[in-house]
Order: sequence, then C-alpha cells, then structure tokens
Amino acid sequence: MISPVLPTYTRAPLSFKKGQGPWLETDAGEMYLDMGAGIGTCSLGHAHPKLVAVLEAQARRLWHTSNLYEIPNQEALAEKLVEHSFADTVFFTNSGTEAMELAVKMARKYFSAKGQSERVEIITFEGAFHGRSSAGIAASKGAKMIDGFGPILPGFVQVPFNDIEAAKAVIGPETAAILLEPIQGEGGIRPFGDASLKALREICDEQGLLLIMDEIQCGMGRTGKLFAHEWAGITPDIMTIAKGIGGGFPLGACVATEEAASGMVAGTHGSTYGGNPLACAVGCAVMNEITSDGFLIDVSRLAGHLRQGLEGLVAGHPDIFTFVRGSGLMLALGCKVPVMDVVNAGYDEKVMVVPASDNVVRLLPPLNMSTEDLDEAVWRLDRAAAALERKLDCENNKGLQA
Repeated sequence: MISPVLPTYTRAPLSFKKGQGPWLETDAGEMYLDMGAGIGTCSLGHAHPKLVAVLEAQARRLWHTSNLYEIPNQEALAEKLVEHSFADTVFFTNSGTEAMELAVKMARKYFSAKGQSERVEIITFEGAFHGRSSAGIAASKGAKMIDGFGPILPGFVQVPFNDIEAAKAVIGPETAAILLEPIQGEGGIRPFGDASLKALREICDEQGLLLIMDEIQCGMGRTGKLFAHEWAGITPDIMTIAKGIGGGFPLGACVATEEAASGMVAGTHGSTYGGNPLACAVGCAVMNEITSDGFLIDVSRLAGHLRQGLEGLVAGHPDIFTFVRGSGLMLALGCKVPVMDVVNAGYDEKVMVVPASDNVVRLLPPLNMSTEDLDEAVWRLDRAAAALERKLDCENNKGLQA
C-alpha cells in the first residue's frame, strides 16, 4: 500500500522536534550535529533568534496579498540584492526550481524581443543539477531525472564538465546562453575555477550570449563571498538564488541586469506566492546578517579551520577518504567506500552529512558555526571513519578465513 506521503524519497529513519544553531533534537532527546543545514538552506542555523523574531512579527501583521499589489518587504529585499550584486532587478519565487524556470524564459525572451526568436538553445555542463521541473531535468540530463518522463524538452545542449573548448564548439546560430553552477552541488562539489569562469564570460561577450549562473547552492555567502562567481572577478547576466536566502523559509529569486531582463514586461511571468510579505521579511533579515561587517570574513576563517580538520581526516583514514575539495563552507569528502556507508556511520555518531554524486559527502554547515562545533563535527566523523575501518577489517578477515 502506498504511503500518504508520495514515496519519492529514501528517507533516513530520523525525525526532529527542535533545532538550535547547528544542533537538532529528536523526540527521544538525542542531539545530532547538522553539517548539512537542510542541504545548505539553514544558512544561519536552526531557529536563529533574529529570524524567529522577524517571522513572528510579520506573521502578526500580514501573511499574503499576492503580487496584484505592492509588497514593501519585497521591494526592500530587492533593493538589498541589487545593492550587493551585479543585478538591476529581481523576481521572487518560492524555490530554486522556479527561479531556474524564469532564467530560461528570460534568456529566450531577451532574444525573441530583439527579433532573434531562433536563439533558444542553452549550453549546460555534465553533472549539473538545475531542479526537477521539465526544463530543469532537460538542462541537467541526468539519467535518474529523465528516465520514464517522456520526451525531454528540446533546446538544451550538454557538454563535459568544465570543458570550455567543447562549450565553444557547440555554439551556433540558435544559441542563446551558457548555464552553469560555479560550483556543482549535487554533482559532487565540483568547482569550475576562476580561469574557466573568466573564459566563459569572454566567450559570451564575444558571441553575444547571455551567461546564467545557478548559485542556488553556492550563493548567499557559502564560499566566503556573497556569490561564488565574485571570486573570479566576473559577473553573469542572469543568476538564480534560493536555499540560503531564506534561512530555511521557502524563498528564491532570479536576478538580472536591466539588459538581460529587457524582454520581461507585464504579463510575461508571474507567481501567486513568490515574494510574499512573510518570505521577504525573513529574506531581509538573512541579508542583513550575511552582509554585516565581518560576517563573510568569518565564513572564510571558519572554512579554513574546517578544511584543515577534514584534510587531517583524509590523512588519518586513507581507506575511507580520498580527498577534500570545494570552497568556503561548501566542501566535499571523497569516499573510498560507498558514500552511504559514510552517511550512515555519521548517523551512528550523531553527525549529519549529505551524499552527492561522484561518491562524495557534502558538508554544508551553517555559516555562523563556532570553531568548537566544527571540531566536534570532525571528531564525530573521525569516529565514524574508525568504525568503518573496523568493519572493513572484519570483512577482510572473513574473506581470508574463507
């Protein structure tokens, strides 16, 4: 018999009644250290007091009116995003998937409005994850996402990960844009690197294409800058944001330059819930924290501390871990054993990490964790790895006896 909740997830047998900072508490009172932060969404940890206060205050005043009317909180958050990014304008959504849908529409509408309606093709990269909508799975082309869902939407051309020459080679008269995550999240925390991002910006400029950055997972301070592309000293034309922008409250955004958004006029896009007073009140509070003096500097400091600890894990457990990669507080541990073995061993030690492709576990902790909690996380992962080593030794001994 099917469960009341559609069984599309393989869930861990865990549920939580309360969270505080990086810690989660089960009904039984057990405390788990959350190094996944809701897949990078709880950017300021669980139940951050400033976010709770803002949400409670807004909930007592006004929840929702729809975008038929002006929404002051929405305008305030848009102004903050414009002030702190390359963008001139913002459209708010409820999720990253919705933001990506608009990014695709915006790129195509840009050329259509200029009389070049044939330019609809978007170049993407192997290993990408751009959501689970019809356009998102067509852009990503992952077998698990597209199998069984009928004809895949046309208009997306995929090239190997970080292969700049391959991307350049497939540009044709129908090409509209290049789309990428500066650091692939679901793909295994794989950074493109500054040189590649600069090269892609140059190609787009030379060919008259739009550059779309998906910063849904790597944005909002996760790498030590507000947005990951800033490290390369370049800017996109369109960018999608979600996850960390709401600190756990459903919120996303598609931001763009005035030029890139020039085709999007009244009636070309809409959302009933997107950017409602509740979501944008929380988003403003998140932005205030992340852009406050010294916050991003502290993220980089914490990132260096965590990375040093993880490098020690790799050195101390070569039969379990193979490498550390990533940027800021968006890091991956390469695994020599099946990734879910590491995730489950972490559960046994009450530390939570997130699996990803390329047999890695992701560490996406709150951006405001203490060094003491980071050390605790590394210590628990060390214990998890030691338990896996004992299991491997036992299996090897059984094999020798057989």
